[in-house]
Amino acid sequence: MSRRSLGTFALVTAAAVGVFLVLDSRSDALLKAGNASVVGRGQVVYLEHCASCHGRNLEGQPDWKSPDNEGFLPAPPHDASGHTWHHPDRVLFDVTKLGVAKAANLKNYKTRMPAFENLLEDDEIIAALSYIKATWPEDMRRRHDQLNRVDELRKRSNP
Repeated sequence: MSRRSLGTFALVTAAAVGVFLVLDSRSDALLKAGNASVVGRGQVVYLEHCASCHGRNLEGQPDWKSPDNEGFLPAPPHDASGHTWHHPDRVLFDVTKLGVAKAANLKNYKTRMPAFENLLEDDEIIAALSYIKATWPEDMRRRHDQLNRVDELRKRSNP
């Protein structure tokens, strides 16, 4: 690699790292897993509205990946063993507020999970989801933050 190519590569790499750090330091993420008061409120909301199905310890129901005898999927875990962190904040919020079928535009999707749009305020949904995220290991939270950055960039490029 020539000096000029090496210099260009270093400049592009530095710019990319700078953009990453700027995006990484954003405080406008929907979930606030680092905010103790939001997380504390979220724990209360979670225990009152979510734990009966998803478990007090976010463990979900047994055999959550297989439909039950009536064709419904059991409630998934929200701890590190589940897939919640595979979805960006925006999707988690929409699924919780609107329900899976409406959020994912699946007309015949069978679920026992209610839509919470008439039960919880938006800030209560955000608090409950923030509590869930706050329980994940740090590396999982970082991967979820990266997923949110990619989702935001995708959203900006396809308005």
